[in-house]
Amino acid sequence: MRWKPHVRFGGRAGETDLPRGKHRAPVRSHLANTVIDDVRRRTQQSTLGHRGHKDDPRYRTRRLMTRGFERLSDRQRDQLFCALREGDPTGEVGAAILGKELLRESYSAPTLRQAHWRLVRFYAYAAEVEVPELTRLATTISRWEQEVLSFHTTRISTGPVEAQNLVTEKIRRIAHGMRNFENYRLRLLLHSGVQWDTRPTARIRGRHPRLVA
Repeated sequence: MRWKPHVRFGGRAGETDLPRGKHRAPVRSHLANTVIDDVRRRTQQSTLGHRGHKDDPRYRTRRLMTRGFERLSDRQRDQLFCALREGDPTGEVGAAILGKELLRESYSAPTLRQAHWRLVRFYAYAAEVEVPELTRLATTISRWEQEVLSFHTTRISTGPVEAQNLVTEKIRRIAHGMRNFENYRLRLLLHSGVQWDTRPTARIRGRHPRLVA
């Protein structure tokens, strides 16, 4: 086995040697997906008076709503458009989906200037459609605009650090807490800081073994 180069042995567990002050965390896409879910639930309650059921077109296509539009197949796009025509009479869910796509376009901008203008277009769209959840998202993005745009300068994200933090919390939760910090640190290093070189498992024979009388 060998230790991964980005994991540091000194200090507290989970620290890395990524440069300090260089992290620029783009606002996670799950914020926009949360907006879509909130709008879908609110319109569901206001129009039908109950939570989403499997027969409700909005609930049936909820996974397609939060997926990147370019990742949808033609069949999935047709399903999504049919569900919106049938189950989105106010058009708020569709507006939230379009707002999510406009926000995603700011991250794919090739230059910082284009990313800024794409955010301006997102702000204008959120103000025009007047969906409360989308307005709240635009307010959050504008508050963190400098950090969002800095991603286009450094191309460094705190994604790996946040992923390691999720692993750290998961290990602590599974262990129901750790009394000894050194044991906790060692377990984290063995789980996340080691590149295990293990042999692949032998393939099991396809036929059933002979039964023993």
